[in-house]
This record gives sequence, C-alpha cells and structure tokens, in this order.
Amino acid sequence: MNDFQKELIGQLSKYCKEAIEPHMEHDDAEGKFRMEIFNGLGEYGVTGVTLPEEFGGAGLSYTDYCLILEEIAKYSVPYAVTVSVSSMVQTILNNFGNAAQKAKYLPALTSGAEIGAFALSESHAGSDAAALKATAKKTEGGYLLNGTKMWITSAGIAKTYIVFARTGGEGSKGVSAFIVRDGAKGFTYGKAEKKMGWKTSPTRELVFENCFVADEDRLLEEGKGFHVAMGGLDRGRVAIAAIGVGCATRALDESIKYSLTRNQFKQPIFDFQGLQFMMSDMSVEVEASRLMVHAAAASLDSDNPNSKLCSMAKLKATDTAMKVTTDAVQILGGVGCTSEYPVERFMRDAKVLQIVEGTNQIQRVVIARHLKKEYESHA
Repeated sequence: MNDFQKELIGQLSKYCKEAIEPHMEHDDAEGKFRMEIFNGLGEYGVTGVTLPEEFGGAGLSYTDYCLILEEIAKYSVPYAVTVSVSSMVQTILNNFGNAAQKAKYLPALTSGAEIGAFALSESHAGSDAAALKATAKKTEGGYLLNGTKMWITSAGIAKTYIVFARTGGEGSKGVSAFIVRDGAKGFTYGKAEKKMGWKTSPTRELVFENCFVADEDRLLEEGKGFHVAMGGLDRGRVAIAAIGVGCATRALDESIKYSLTRNQFKQPIFDFQGLQFMMSDMSVEVEASRLMVHAAAASLDSDNPNSKLCSMAKLKATDTAMKVTTDAVQILGGVGCTSEYPVERFMRDAKVLQIVEGTNQIQRVVIARHLKKEYESHA
C-alpha cells in the first residue's frame, strides 16, 4: 500500500474496531442492522469510493475500493456487502443514467445517507437472469410494474432500487431497467429471510402490484435492461472477492492468535507441525487471493477490463474464504463452534460469498467461455 492507502485503511480500521466490532456478536444473533454504522462509513468517505467527486464520490480507484472492502469485511462481512451492493447501484446510475437521474439519486448514496439495492433475481430466475417474469407495462407517463424479486440484499433498508422487468418478448432483449424508490405506491416487501449467514444484512422479497414508475426513471431505452445488469457484474464480482479476502484474513488472524495462547501437552498448539502446515496453507491461499483481486481491480482501473480475471478473482477468493474459515473453526476446536469466537460467524458468512454475484459454478462457466474464445482466436 502507498502512504495514502495506509492512512485511509488505518483510520477505517480504527472506526471498525470502535463502531462495528463491539456489536457483531449481539447483532448477528438478533439479525440487527444499524443504519448509524453505515452512516458513519459514509462520513469516512467509503460509501462512494469510485464515484466522481461531482456527485459526492471520492474519485478513487478500484484498487483503493478493494482495500476498503477487505478492511470492513475483517469486522463484518454484511456491512462490507451493504457498501458493495450500494456502490454497484451507484456505478450503474453513473454509467447508464442521464444527467437528471445522476443529480437526483447519486449524492444521497455516495454520502452514505441512503443505501441502494439491486433487484434482478426472481424465484425461478437466479443464474438464468434473462428468464425473469416481472413485467413493466407501458401506460400514460410511465409503466405499471408487476411481479416479485427474491433474495434482495438490503431490501427494506435501501431507498433506491434498480429493478429489472420485462417490457418486451422473451429473452434478454425484452428486459428493461428502472429506478424505484422505497415507499412508491404498489411497492411492498415480503418477509425477512432467515439465513445461515449475513444475518445483520436484511434479505427480503420485493413485491410490485401495479407500481407506477415514471418514464424519467427508466434507465436507457426499452430492451437495454440486461445490458445494464451485466454492466455492473465485473465490478460486483471483484468487490465480493475483496470481501472474501477480508473474511479469510480475519479467520487466519484468529487462528494464529488462538494457537499461540492455547496450550496442550505443555506447549502452544501452534508448535504442532500439523497445525503449522494448516496455517501456512491458509496464509498462502489468502495472499494468492489478495494478489488476484488486486490484479482484477487494476484491470478495472485500466481502459481494458479483464472479465475473465474478474471471474477468476471471485472464484478464488470466495472459495479461499470458505476453506480458510472452515479450517479456522477446526483449529479453534470446541470454542470455534461457539459464538464466543468470531470464526463460526465468518464461516457462515463465507458460504454466502460463494453464491452471490454469480455462483462459483457460473464463474467456472464464464472462465471456460473466455478460454474457448481465446483458443479459437489463435486456431
């Protein structure tokens, strides 16, 4: 890290230790999200990292952004995810919104005063996002939105939603994108999901019943919605990868600290070669994942983003998070399975990282497609 990054992460770490860490055991058990924590992250300038300064963003790089997400994730994966998803909404608005939409919606999001949410998935359309069935029928001055969206991160606490619905025929070319605000008539929420991980991040169903969306709140032209949705995928995948690195780093840290103080057979368990091998492998995988995330972030900062590398980073870092957190629970033994230590929480949170922003099986499909194109082009 350069001097600026060291200062930024040092100050952020101090905030996370004071504002997030003391609450996590209780809030995980209760499924409680604290808006004041998110507002505080906004005051530190980390809720609109890559957005232009004219809209209240920090104008920093994706490498800076990944360092920030990694640091927050060391204390709370759910709060890091909340920042990540809200930032993805900002990127979509910045890349595809018109001047009026940017001016209207971005400042509250970049400042951390409000949260953004991304609503693409449906009960039957997860990995096959182009199969969505929610509809937006044209009416005077706008559209009537009907249907449901499932597994929406930050549902109920977010104020601005990017919602995808069908305005045309089947397939991706019939999908359009809309901006919908919390409180809109005909827009309600389903029950809060009870999840194994990310418990402080609310996940709920969105329900639309003749919800009116004005013409000025459509992003791009009709039929461009799938293009909008896919436009944020690479950045979203790298963000989740960075969060995976932070999750794994904390689990490794807890493993080493515990093994140096836990004595068995008159010596610290760290001195047993079997555990040394485990922690050495954990450390190698964490560092390899971090390097891949930084390489993917650097590609996003360039004029030539590497989609294959973004998928590789997401796959590698989140699989590493799952493996390292599982090993951390094993190293801590009995107490590793209790909430007295945070590794069991990070293990549960790591599992979700392998599923969101495209499952890791989908990442392998994406990577394979890139490989096929590369080799066919050289044939």
